[in-house]
Amino acid sequence: MTDTSSFDKALEQRLVAYCEIDSQSDEHSPSKPSTAIQLDVQRHLQAELEKIGASDIELTSYGALLATVPATDPNAPTIGFCAHVDTAPQFNAANVKPRVHRAWSGTDITFPDNADLVLNAETSDYLGDRVGDDIITASGLTLLGADDKAGVAIIMTMAEHLLSTPGLKHGKVRLAFTPDEEIGRGVDDALPEDFGVDFAYTLDGAKRGTMEYETFSADGAVVTISGVSAHPGYAKDKMVNALHVAAAITSALDEDGTTPETTDGTQGFTHIYAQDGGSSETTLRFIIRDFELEGLAERGARLQAVCAKAEADFPGAKVSCEITKQYRNMRYWLEDDMTPVDLARDAMRELGMDPKSVPIRGGTDGSRLTELGVPCPNLFTGMMEIHGPLEWISVQDMALATKTILTIIDRAAR
Repeated sequence: MTDTSSFDKALEQRLVAYCEIDSQSDEHSPSKPSTAIQLDVQRHLQAELEKIGASDIELTSYGALLATVPATDPNAPTIGFCAHVDTAPQFNAANVKPRVHRAWSGTDITFPDNADLVLNAETSDYLGDRVGDDIITASGLTLLGADDKAGVAIIMTMAEHLLSTPGLKHGKVRLAFTPDEEIGRGVDDALPEDFGVDFAYTLDGAKRGTMEYETFSADGAVVTISGVSAHPGYAKDKMVNALHVAAAITSALDEDGTTPETTDGTQGFTHIYAQDGGSSETTLRFIIRDFELEGLAERGARLQAVCAKAEADFPGAKVSCEITKQYRNMRYWLEDDMTPVDLARDAMRELGMDPKSVPIRGGTDGSRLTELGVPCPNLFTGMMEIHGPLEWISVQDMALATKTILTIIDRAAR
């Protein structure tokens, strides 16, 4: 395997520093970005980009940070690299305390702030392949934030290498660090034009050697239930409890057997992830996922039918179901031009990897960018067990990802 040790120290230092900055997004916020704390990361990166000598540094009105590594070969294509700075709102991400387990021996990794947690090859099987690597985790009370600050660190380290190494032949390289990816709002309509690239890659993947060019298609749904309020002591034949209606909707969907905990592979699902309110009015929030547009439409129609039936079954209740588009399977566009996919595969093979591409049961900023005309598959970073307290990453995987994108840049200019 190619030696990547020259990048290890910079990647470790960057990831630890980035993860210590709280940057959770918030789907309930209408602002751009959804939380001001995401701009704390962007300003940190902006100063770092200025220090390493990047050009065209711009913090946009919609919260994305853009920059350029100027071309040394004007005939080579302009390639973009993208990562998101927000962390997932599903788990605590405040006061992250990263811990580096150097040259991990294969023994249990424990967490000083949560004695009940144990990370080993049984709780995360890929970890068993990384014996001897430097493993970074959080301390047990938070997620780590390697999703996707690992991608940010990899792109920054790549940019620093290009800017500090004379004589390298490459085209213009564009960097984009986006907010709000975790809540499906990472790609503003203005980003494709502002990015200005021939094609791009997100650094938002998992195991080394993996690249995704097929993702879920995704919609979101908000179901609002209005019941009939009455004093519970005198409620007979008067009250309609919105929570009972909500339970009926959830139960009907569970009977289909297509929830996240019962599906895998290329199966889609409908997932209720939040409920707010009480007996008079309650709101349910869903994500709807399928690899094919026909399946996505069928799942949306099924949810609407369940809501209509619930309204009919509970006279007096009012049930509305609003479905909004989120992103689409990037395969629909990439299969027409596989240039960035083939280039990445060739780069991985050059570095001794056997590239693997499987449909990703999720989405990236690349899903939306591809739909908007910027072909953008997703590359590995090494992050594992994301969105929870067992999240971890190998520094050596990050270094190999850095070498991969440098090889992509090099091959594109040959």
